[in-house]
Amino acid sequence: MTENESNASVPSAAQEIAAGYAFTGPALDLGALLWDGTCLPGAQIRVPLAMLNRHGLVAGATGTGKTKTLQLIAEQLSAQGVPVFLADVKGDVSGISAPGERGERVLGRAAEVGQEWEAGGCPCEFYALGGLGHGIPLRATVTSFGPVLLSKVLQLNQTQEQSLGLVFHYADQKGLELVDLKDLRAVVAFLTSEEGRGELKTIGGLSAATAGVILRSLTAFEQQGTGTFFGEPEFDTAELLRTVGDGLGVVSLLELPAVQDKPQLFSTFLMWLLADLYHDLPEVGDVDRPKLVFFFDEAHLLFKGASKAFLEAITQTVRLIRSKGVGVFFVTQTPKDVPADVLGQLGNRVQHALRAFTPDDQKALRATVRTFPDSGYDLEELLTTLGTGEAVVTVLSESGAPTPVAATRLRAPESLMGPVSGEALDAAVRGSALYGRYAQAVDRESAYEKLSARAEPAPAPGPAAETPKAPEAPEAPREDPTLVEQVVGSGAFKSLARSLGSQLGREISRSLFGTARRR
Repeated sequence: MTENESNASVPSAAQEIAAGYAFTGPALDLGALLWDGTCLPGAQIRVPLAMLNRHGLVAGATGTGKTKTLQLIAEQLSAQGVPVFLADVKGDVSGISAPGERGERVLGRAAEVGQEWEAGGCPCEFYALGGLGHGIPLRATVTSFGPVLLSKVLQLNQTQEQSLGLVFHYADQKGLELVDLKDLRAVVAFLTSEEGRGELKTIGGLSAATAGVILRSLTAFEQQGTGTFFGEPEFDTAELLRTVGDGLGVVSLLELPAVQDKPQLFSTFLMWLLADLYHDLPEVGDVDRPKLVFFFDEAHLLFKGASKAFLEAITQTVRLIRSKGVGVFFVTQTPKDVPADVLGQLGNRVQHALRAFTPDDQKALRATVRTFPDSGYDLEELLTTLGTGEAVVTVLSESGAPTPVAATRLRAPESLMGPVSGEALDAAVRGSALYGRYAQAVDRESAYEKLSARAEPAPAPGPAAETPKAPEAPEAPREDPTLVEQVVGSGAFKSLARSLGSQLGREISRSLFGTARRR
């Protein structure tokens, strides 16, 4: 059937909707328009590639096909040369690395929506937070995380945050590298000890009460499983921006089933990752394709019980990171799982079916309908009758305006719709070029070891030995060091430079989020 013949078979009202998706530039194919109960393969529903950094939401009840939609979009991004980050909470998206299985259901769906289906997988890297589960371990140093971001996740007040900043400043000055949480605890404990109490007096001091709050918060924080995330070798977030030789974007898949009951760990990692990327990437404004697109499956786990500081940080980052060419998609059950300030930043919507069994369900349904532009559909009825793999779509056009609301039968992913075997996953992890760089944890001498050595009693002198000098407080910096000497001589610089290996040019600065910035 020719394009003219195909369009002729589309009712005029549906043609008006389809015209809103007739983009001239590169776009991702979502599926075919549904109108009056009929699938119209001549009316294709698409999303412009250039609009994927305007963020998005994939929502719907359990079993409606959200994960397959995520997979469909991610594999097309990879094919267009855009790297993808997938947070896989349930552990069922690893199949994106393998070709899909040809079958009657897949081929039937392809025929319905006008899709030329061909099995294919994406180049993937598999990661795990701090080594919890399969995947290459992702870690960050405490120095890189920084005092501002750490204060937010510890839920410290302003005074306590300022005190924690003094601790970081002191550690930087004295060459006490803050690699993991025990390093930070050791420095806080030293600064409130008899020997170290006078060290911070000249710049404000650290009260015993504030130090106690920080130490207790660190202990509770570590009990939630976050200790494994802090350490070396530190992950370089630039690894997420890679393409392979044939121009395909690498899909970085973070396995999270092992941390489903540790939402604080997931939230902590997310805050660091987005802040680190934001401050490392240059401003690019509007681009013809994103530099990276994030997908956070089961996004309600991010926000459930989240602190006000975390929500503020996420809202701010989502608002600002678009100008760096990074898109963020949240995948969850209902839009109300995502805070209103974040939801307002999401320009692309794929809404799968919702249930309306209870008064609360009905209230959520009506609230969802109100978030869509006016349309010729009875959305309140439509959203309760959509089948699996069908959704209501509205995206941003190439001019940035919302497209008409379109009920859509979605395409079938071309990669495997299900997890790969554990053996295949382990083989992929060990075969990665990144495995040798990040797999083995390194616990080198840092603040904890240096302060522990200071506390050990000196050995007894022999007969001819001189009487040892009394233990000294940490040596104060010489007067008026140059800026270069201050930076290069700081513990933070050494820690970060070591974690980068042979890469040079690591810049130390405290950013808006308090993270150590890389270039």
